[in-house]
Amino acid sequence: MKNYSNFNNYPKVSHKDIIPFYSSVDKIDFNNCEGYVLPYGLGKSYGDVCLNPDNYLIDCSFMNKFISFSEETGVLEAESGVTLNDILQIFVPKGYFLPVTPGTKFITLGGAIANDVHGKNHHKLGSFGNHILEIEILKTDGQKILCSKEFNYDLFKSTIGGLGLTGIITKAKLKLSKIGSVFLNTEYIKFNSFEEFFEINSYSEQEYEYTVAWVNASQIGKGLYIRGNFLNENENNEIKLYLKKKLNIPINLPLINSISINIFNFLNQNKQLKKISKKINYFDKFFYPLDNIYNWNRLYGKNGFLQYQFVIPLENSLSKIKEIFKIIKENNLKSFLSVLKTFGNIKSLGILSFPIQGLTLAIDFKISNYKLFETLDILDKIVLDAGGRIYPAKDCRMKGEVFFSSYNIDQNFLNNIDIKISSGFWRRINNP
Repeated sequence: MKNYSNFNNYPKVSHKDIIPFYSSVDKIDFNNCEGYVLPYGLGKSYGDVCLNPDNYLIDCSFMNKFISFSEETGVLEAESGVTLNDILQIFVPKGYFLPVTPGTKFITLGGAIANDVHGKNHHKLGSFGNHILEIEILKTDGQKILCSKEFNYDLFKSTIGGLGLTGIITKAKLKLSKIGSVFLNTEYIKFNSFEEFFEINSYSEQEYEYTVAWVNASQIGKGLYIRGNFLNENENNEIKLYLKKKLNIPINLPLINSISINIFNFLNQNKQLKKISKKINYFDKFFYPLDNIYNWNRLYGKNGFLQYQFVIPLENSLSKIKEIFKIIKENNLKSFLSVLKTFGNIKSLGILSFPIQGLTLAIDFKISNYKLFETLDILDKIVLDAGGRIYPAKDCRMKGEVFFSSYNIDQNFLNNIDIKISSGFWRRINNP
């Protein structure tokens, strides 16, 4: 049975009912729902943007049909419940890849649009919404509205990154990218300070499409920088999928703790002896390493975890990231998954889209006590004072004043919210 929760297993909520939506041509009488409804995909958000406590969820994962594809232009039209994995399975063998992909392929097309996800190539191609050509939206009054850059643009830019609040995305058109291989030429570079990270990153963003870094949260400033480019047709013209058996975590196994995190960070920091290691990597390993462990979130145990992600402008980002990690260490917060990268200057289309040009950190913490929440409140202030913002798709605890101080919500967005749609996140930040 499908578990209608979020990925990090916090907060734990109950819903009044789950309404399956089987096709983009279906009709639902939303007047029969006494309360709010919220579209739901696969629940991979790390917070309450995908939760609707004591109200209704509309399960859109059943809307999973491909509608059309042009080999000439790479334009794909599909229902919103199609997953990124579905797209990869069908179109990678045809020589096409997602223009932008987050760290998991097990999310729906609708969810990727609603959260305007980003990847390792923001400096080259921006966020996911920059490659959406058209969206069909079902309003709860029964209207179906097509929107794009050319028509109903206010609704279009309110829906991209709009957290599902503007209506139910039933289908969308996306432009895929052409690739000549399923392999990437990758390099792993050890760095020993944040100054060195910025130096490596400055060059890498010029020469590499995909850049990201793992940061050792146990040793401030140390980490592993990762960069890569797809091989071209002359280097490897074989386009096919390689299936690999994946590990599954069937139950909650609280194996992530202070001891295991310290061991992992030490081993990951020292797994290569050389300063630079060069490898040819299959795309699945490069983009989706954690997808090889189904339900890896269960390793945090029944209480779940938080992922804290922020972006701050590049100005003063060196001093700010040092200050943030200093506070994390002083409060004895442990993390094995700390991902650092930069966003480029490509502006996102969505009004509520998270990326702005700057430095972004995503870091996981096991929920153990309220000291974690108090510490994150302190970090919020640093981020806000630096002109940054928190990622709603990863949030379940920021205060409304933090959100509304950092996102430029205009009347166009408010006008496009469907009055029957809400979420735990939206009610929380509007009713502190």
